[in-house]
Amino acid sequence: MHELKISPLAPERFPSTMPVDGVRLHVGSSVDSYGDRPNILLASFARGTVAAGVFTLSRCASAPVEWCRKALRNPLVGALVVNAGNANAFSGRKGALAVDRIAAHVARNNSIQAPEVMLASTGVIGEPLEPEPVLDVLEKITDGPVADFEAAAGAIMTTDTHAKGSMAVFEDDGIQVPIVGIAKGSGMIAPDMATMLSFVFTDMAIDKPILQELLQRQVESSFNSITVDSDTSTSDTCLVFATAKARKRGVKPIGSMDDPRVPAFENALGDVLFDLAMQVVRDGEGATKFVEINVSGARDSQSARKIAFSVANSPLVKTAIAGEDPNWGRIVMAVGKAGEPADRDRLSIAFGNVLVAERGMRAKSYSEQEASQYMKNQELQIFIDLGIGNGTARVFTCDLTHDYISINADYRS
Repeated sequence: MHELKISPLAPERFPSTMPVDGVRLHVGSSVDSYGDRPNILLASFARGTVAAGVFTLSRCASAPVEWCRKALRNPLVGALVVNAGNANAFSGRKGALAVDRIAAHVARNNSIQAPEVMLASTGVIGEPLEPEPVLDVLEKITDGPVADFEAAAGAIMTTDTHAKGSMAVFEDDGIQVPIVGIAKGSGMIAPDMATMLSFVFTDMAIDKPILQELLQRQVESSFNSITVDSDTSTSDTCLVFATAKARKRGVKPIGSMDDPRVPAFENALGDVLFDLAMQVVRDGEGATKFVEINVSGARDSQSARKIAFSVANSPLVKTAIAGEDPNWGRIVMAVGKAGEPADRDRLSIAFGNVLVAERGMRAKSYSEQEASQYMKNQELQIFIDLGIGNGTARVFTCDLTHDYISINADYRS
């Protein structure tokens, strides 16, 4: 596999995190694909834990995604198993049997029912997942040393160049309730309901339907607002686990959307999801630039969103950004091809504070020197105003470099 260097956009270090009462993490290695790096994560949860989840809308979803969709109907959850290196997607009956065996094994070891086990896999598509190596690792690590969140985040990586984690704290009458999340994702990122893999843990006591609604709302402005390469994974999974252990510290459960604490808890959850989503974009395969695209003046927000993604997913736009070329013509092209209402003669475009186009032509104040200098920044903002309505949208992407080709050309090697 192509040797991966840590992204120049990566954070300096994994964030400090608080332990989450009711969550036990274990990691282990079942293959040598990643050297000595673990590729199996087992999370065990206290009795009474509930889960919420969103998954890929791909019509070729993986066996673990299909399992989780059904398992999520169960009122409680007791464990999570993640393997990296094999997506267990497009693997036919073998894939379903592997999922069944892993879930049954973990259920027996944790004295729970198989539908209380959530599963996720990431890696190569189309290769059968042999369950035995995974089961062997699970047998060894179940009663082994407890891992921290950084180790857990490292165990779910594939082409990621660094472990991704985030934490926010929800305060209830002075009592701190941690919300800790981990994620993996670098390529095949254009989420449709979730990111490739993301898992969030809290000891808050909250009813399952409420947690599900909050997750679905917050995923729209986080994981559903990013793209690396326009490709939606077969494995996209985002799960939130709430152990309810905060009750022991005097935190009352959230049992209604009318609870006045809901906005604060939702904001904290949203902060974690947004931070993780931004880390995924910053770790895009071969990325050297982080790009925020803002669209305003569209017919409506849905139209603005389509236009923003048309720009964010354009190879011509992304390669111009990689080459530090302020080529607004490619922005015009991407707006025009989106199939949404647009008026050429009302369109304006700016790179940061540098206005480059307005009223259907190059801006009179345009400075090639200023625009070129701005494009040298690692973090860029592109502003597009269509001038025909009140619709707005914001999406995040990265540039497209030759390293993206190199990483993916030998992905199965």
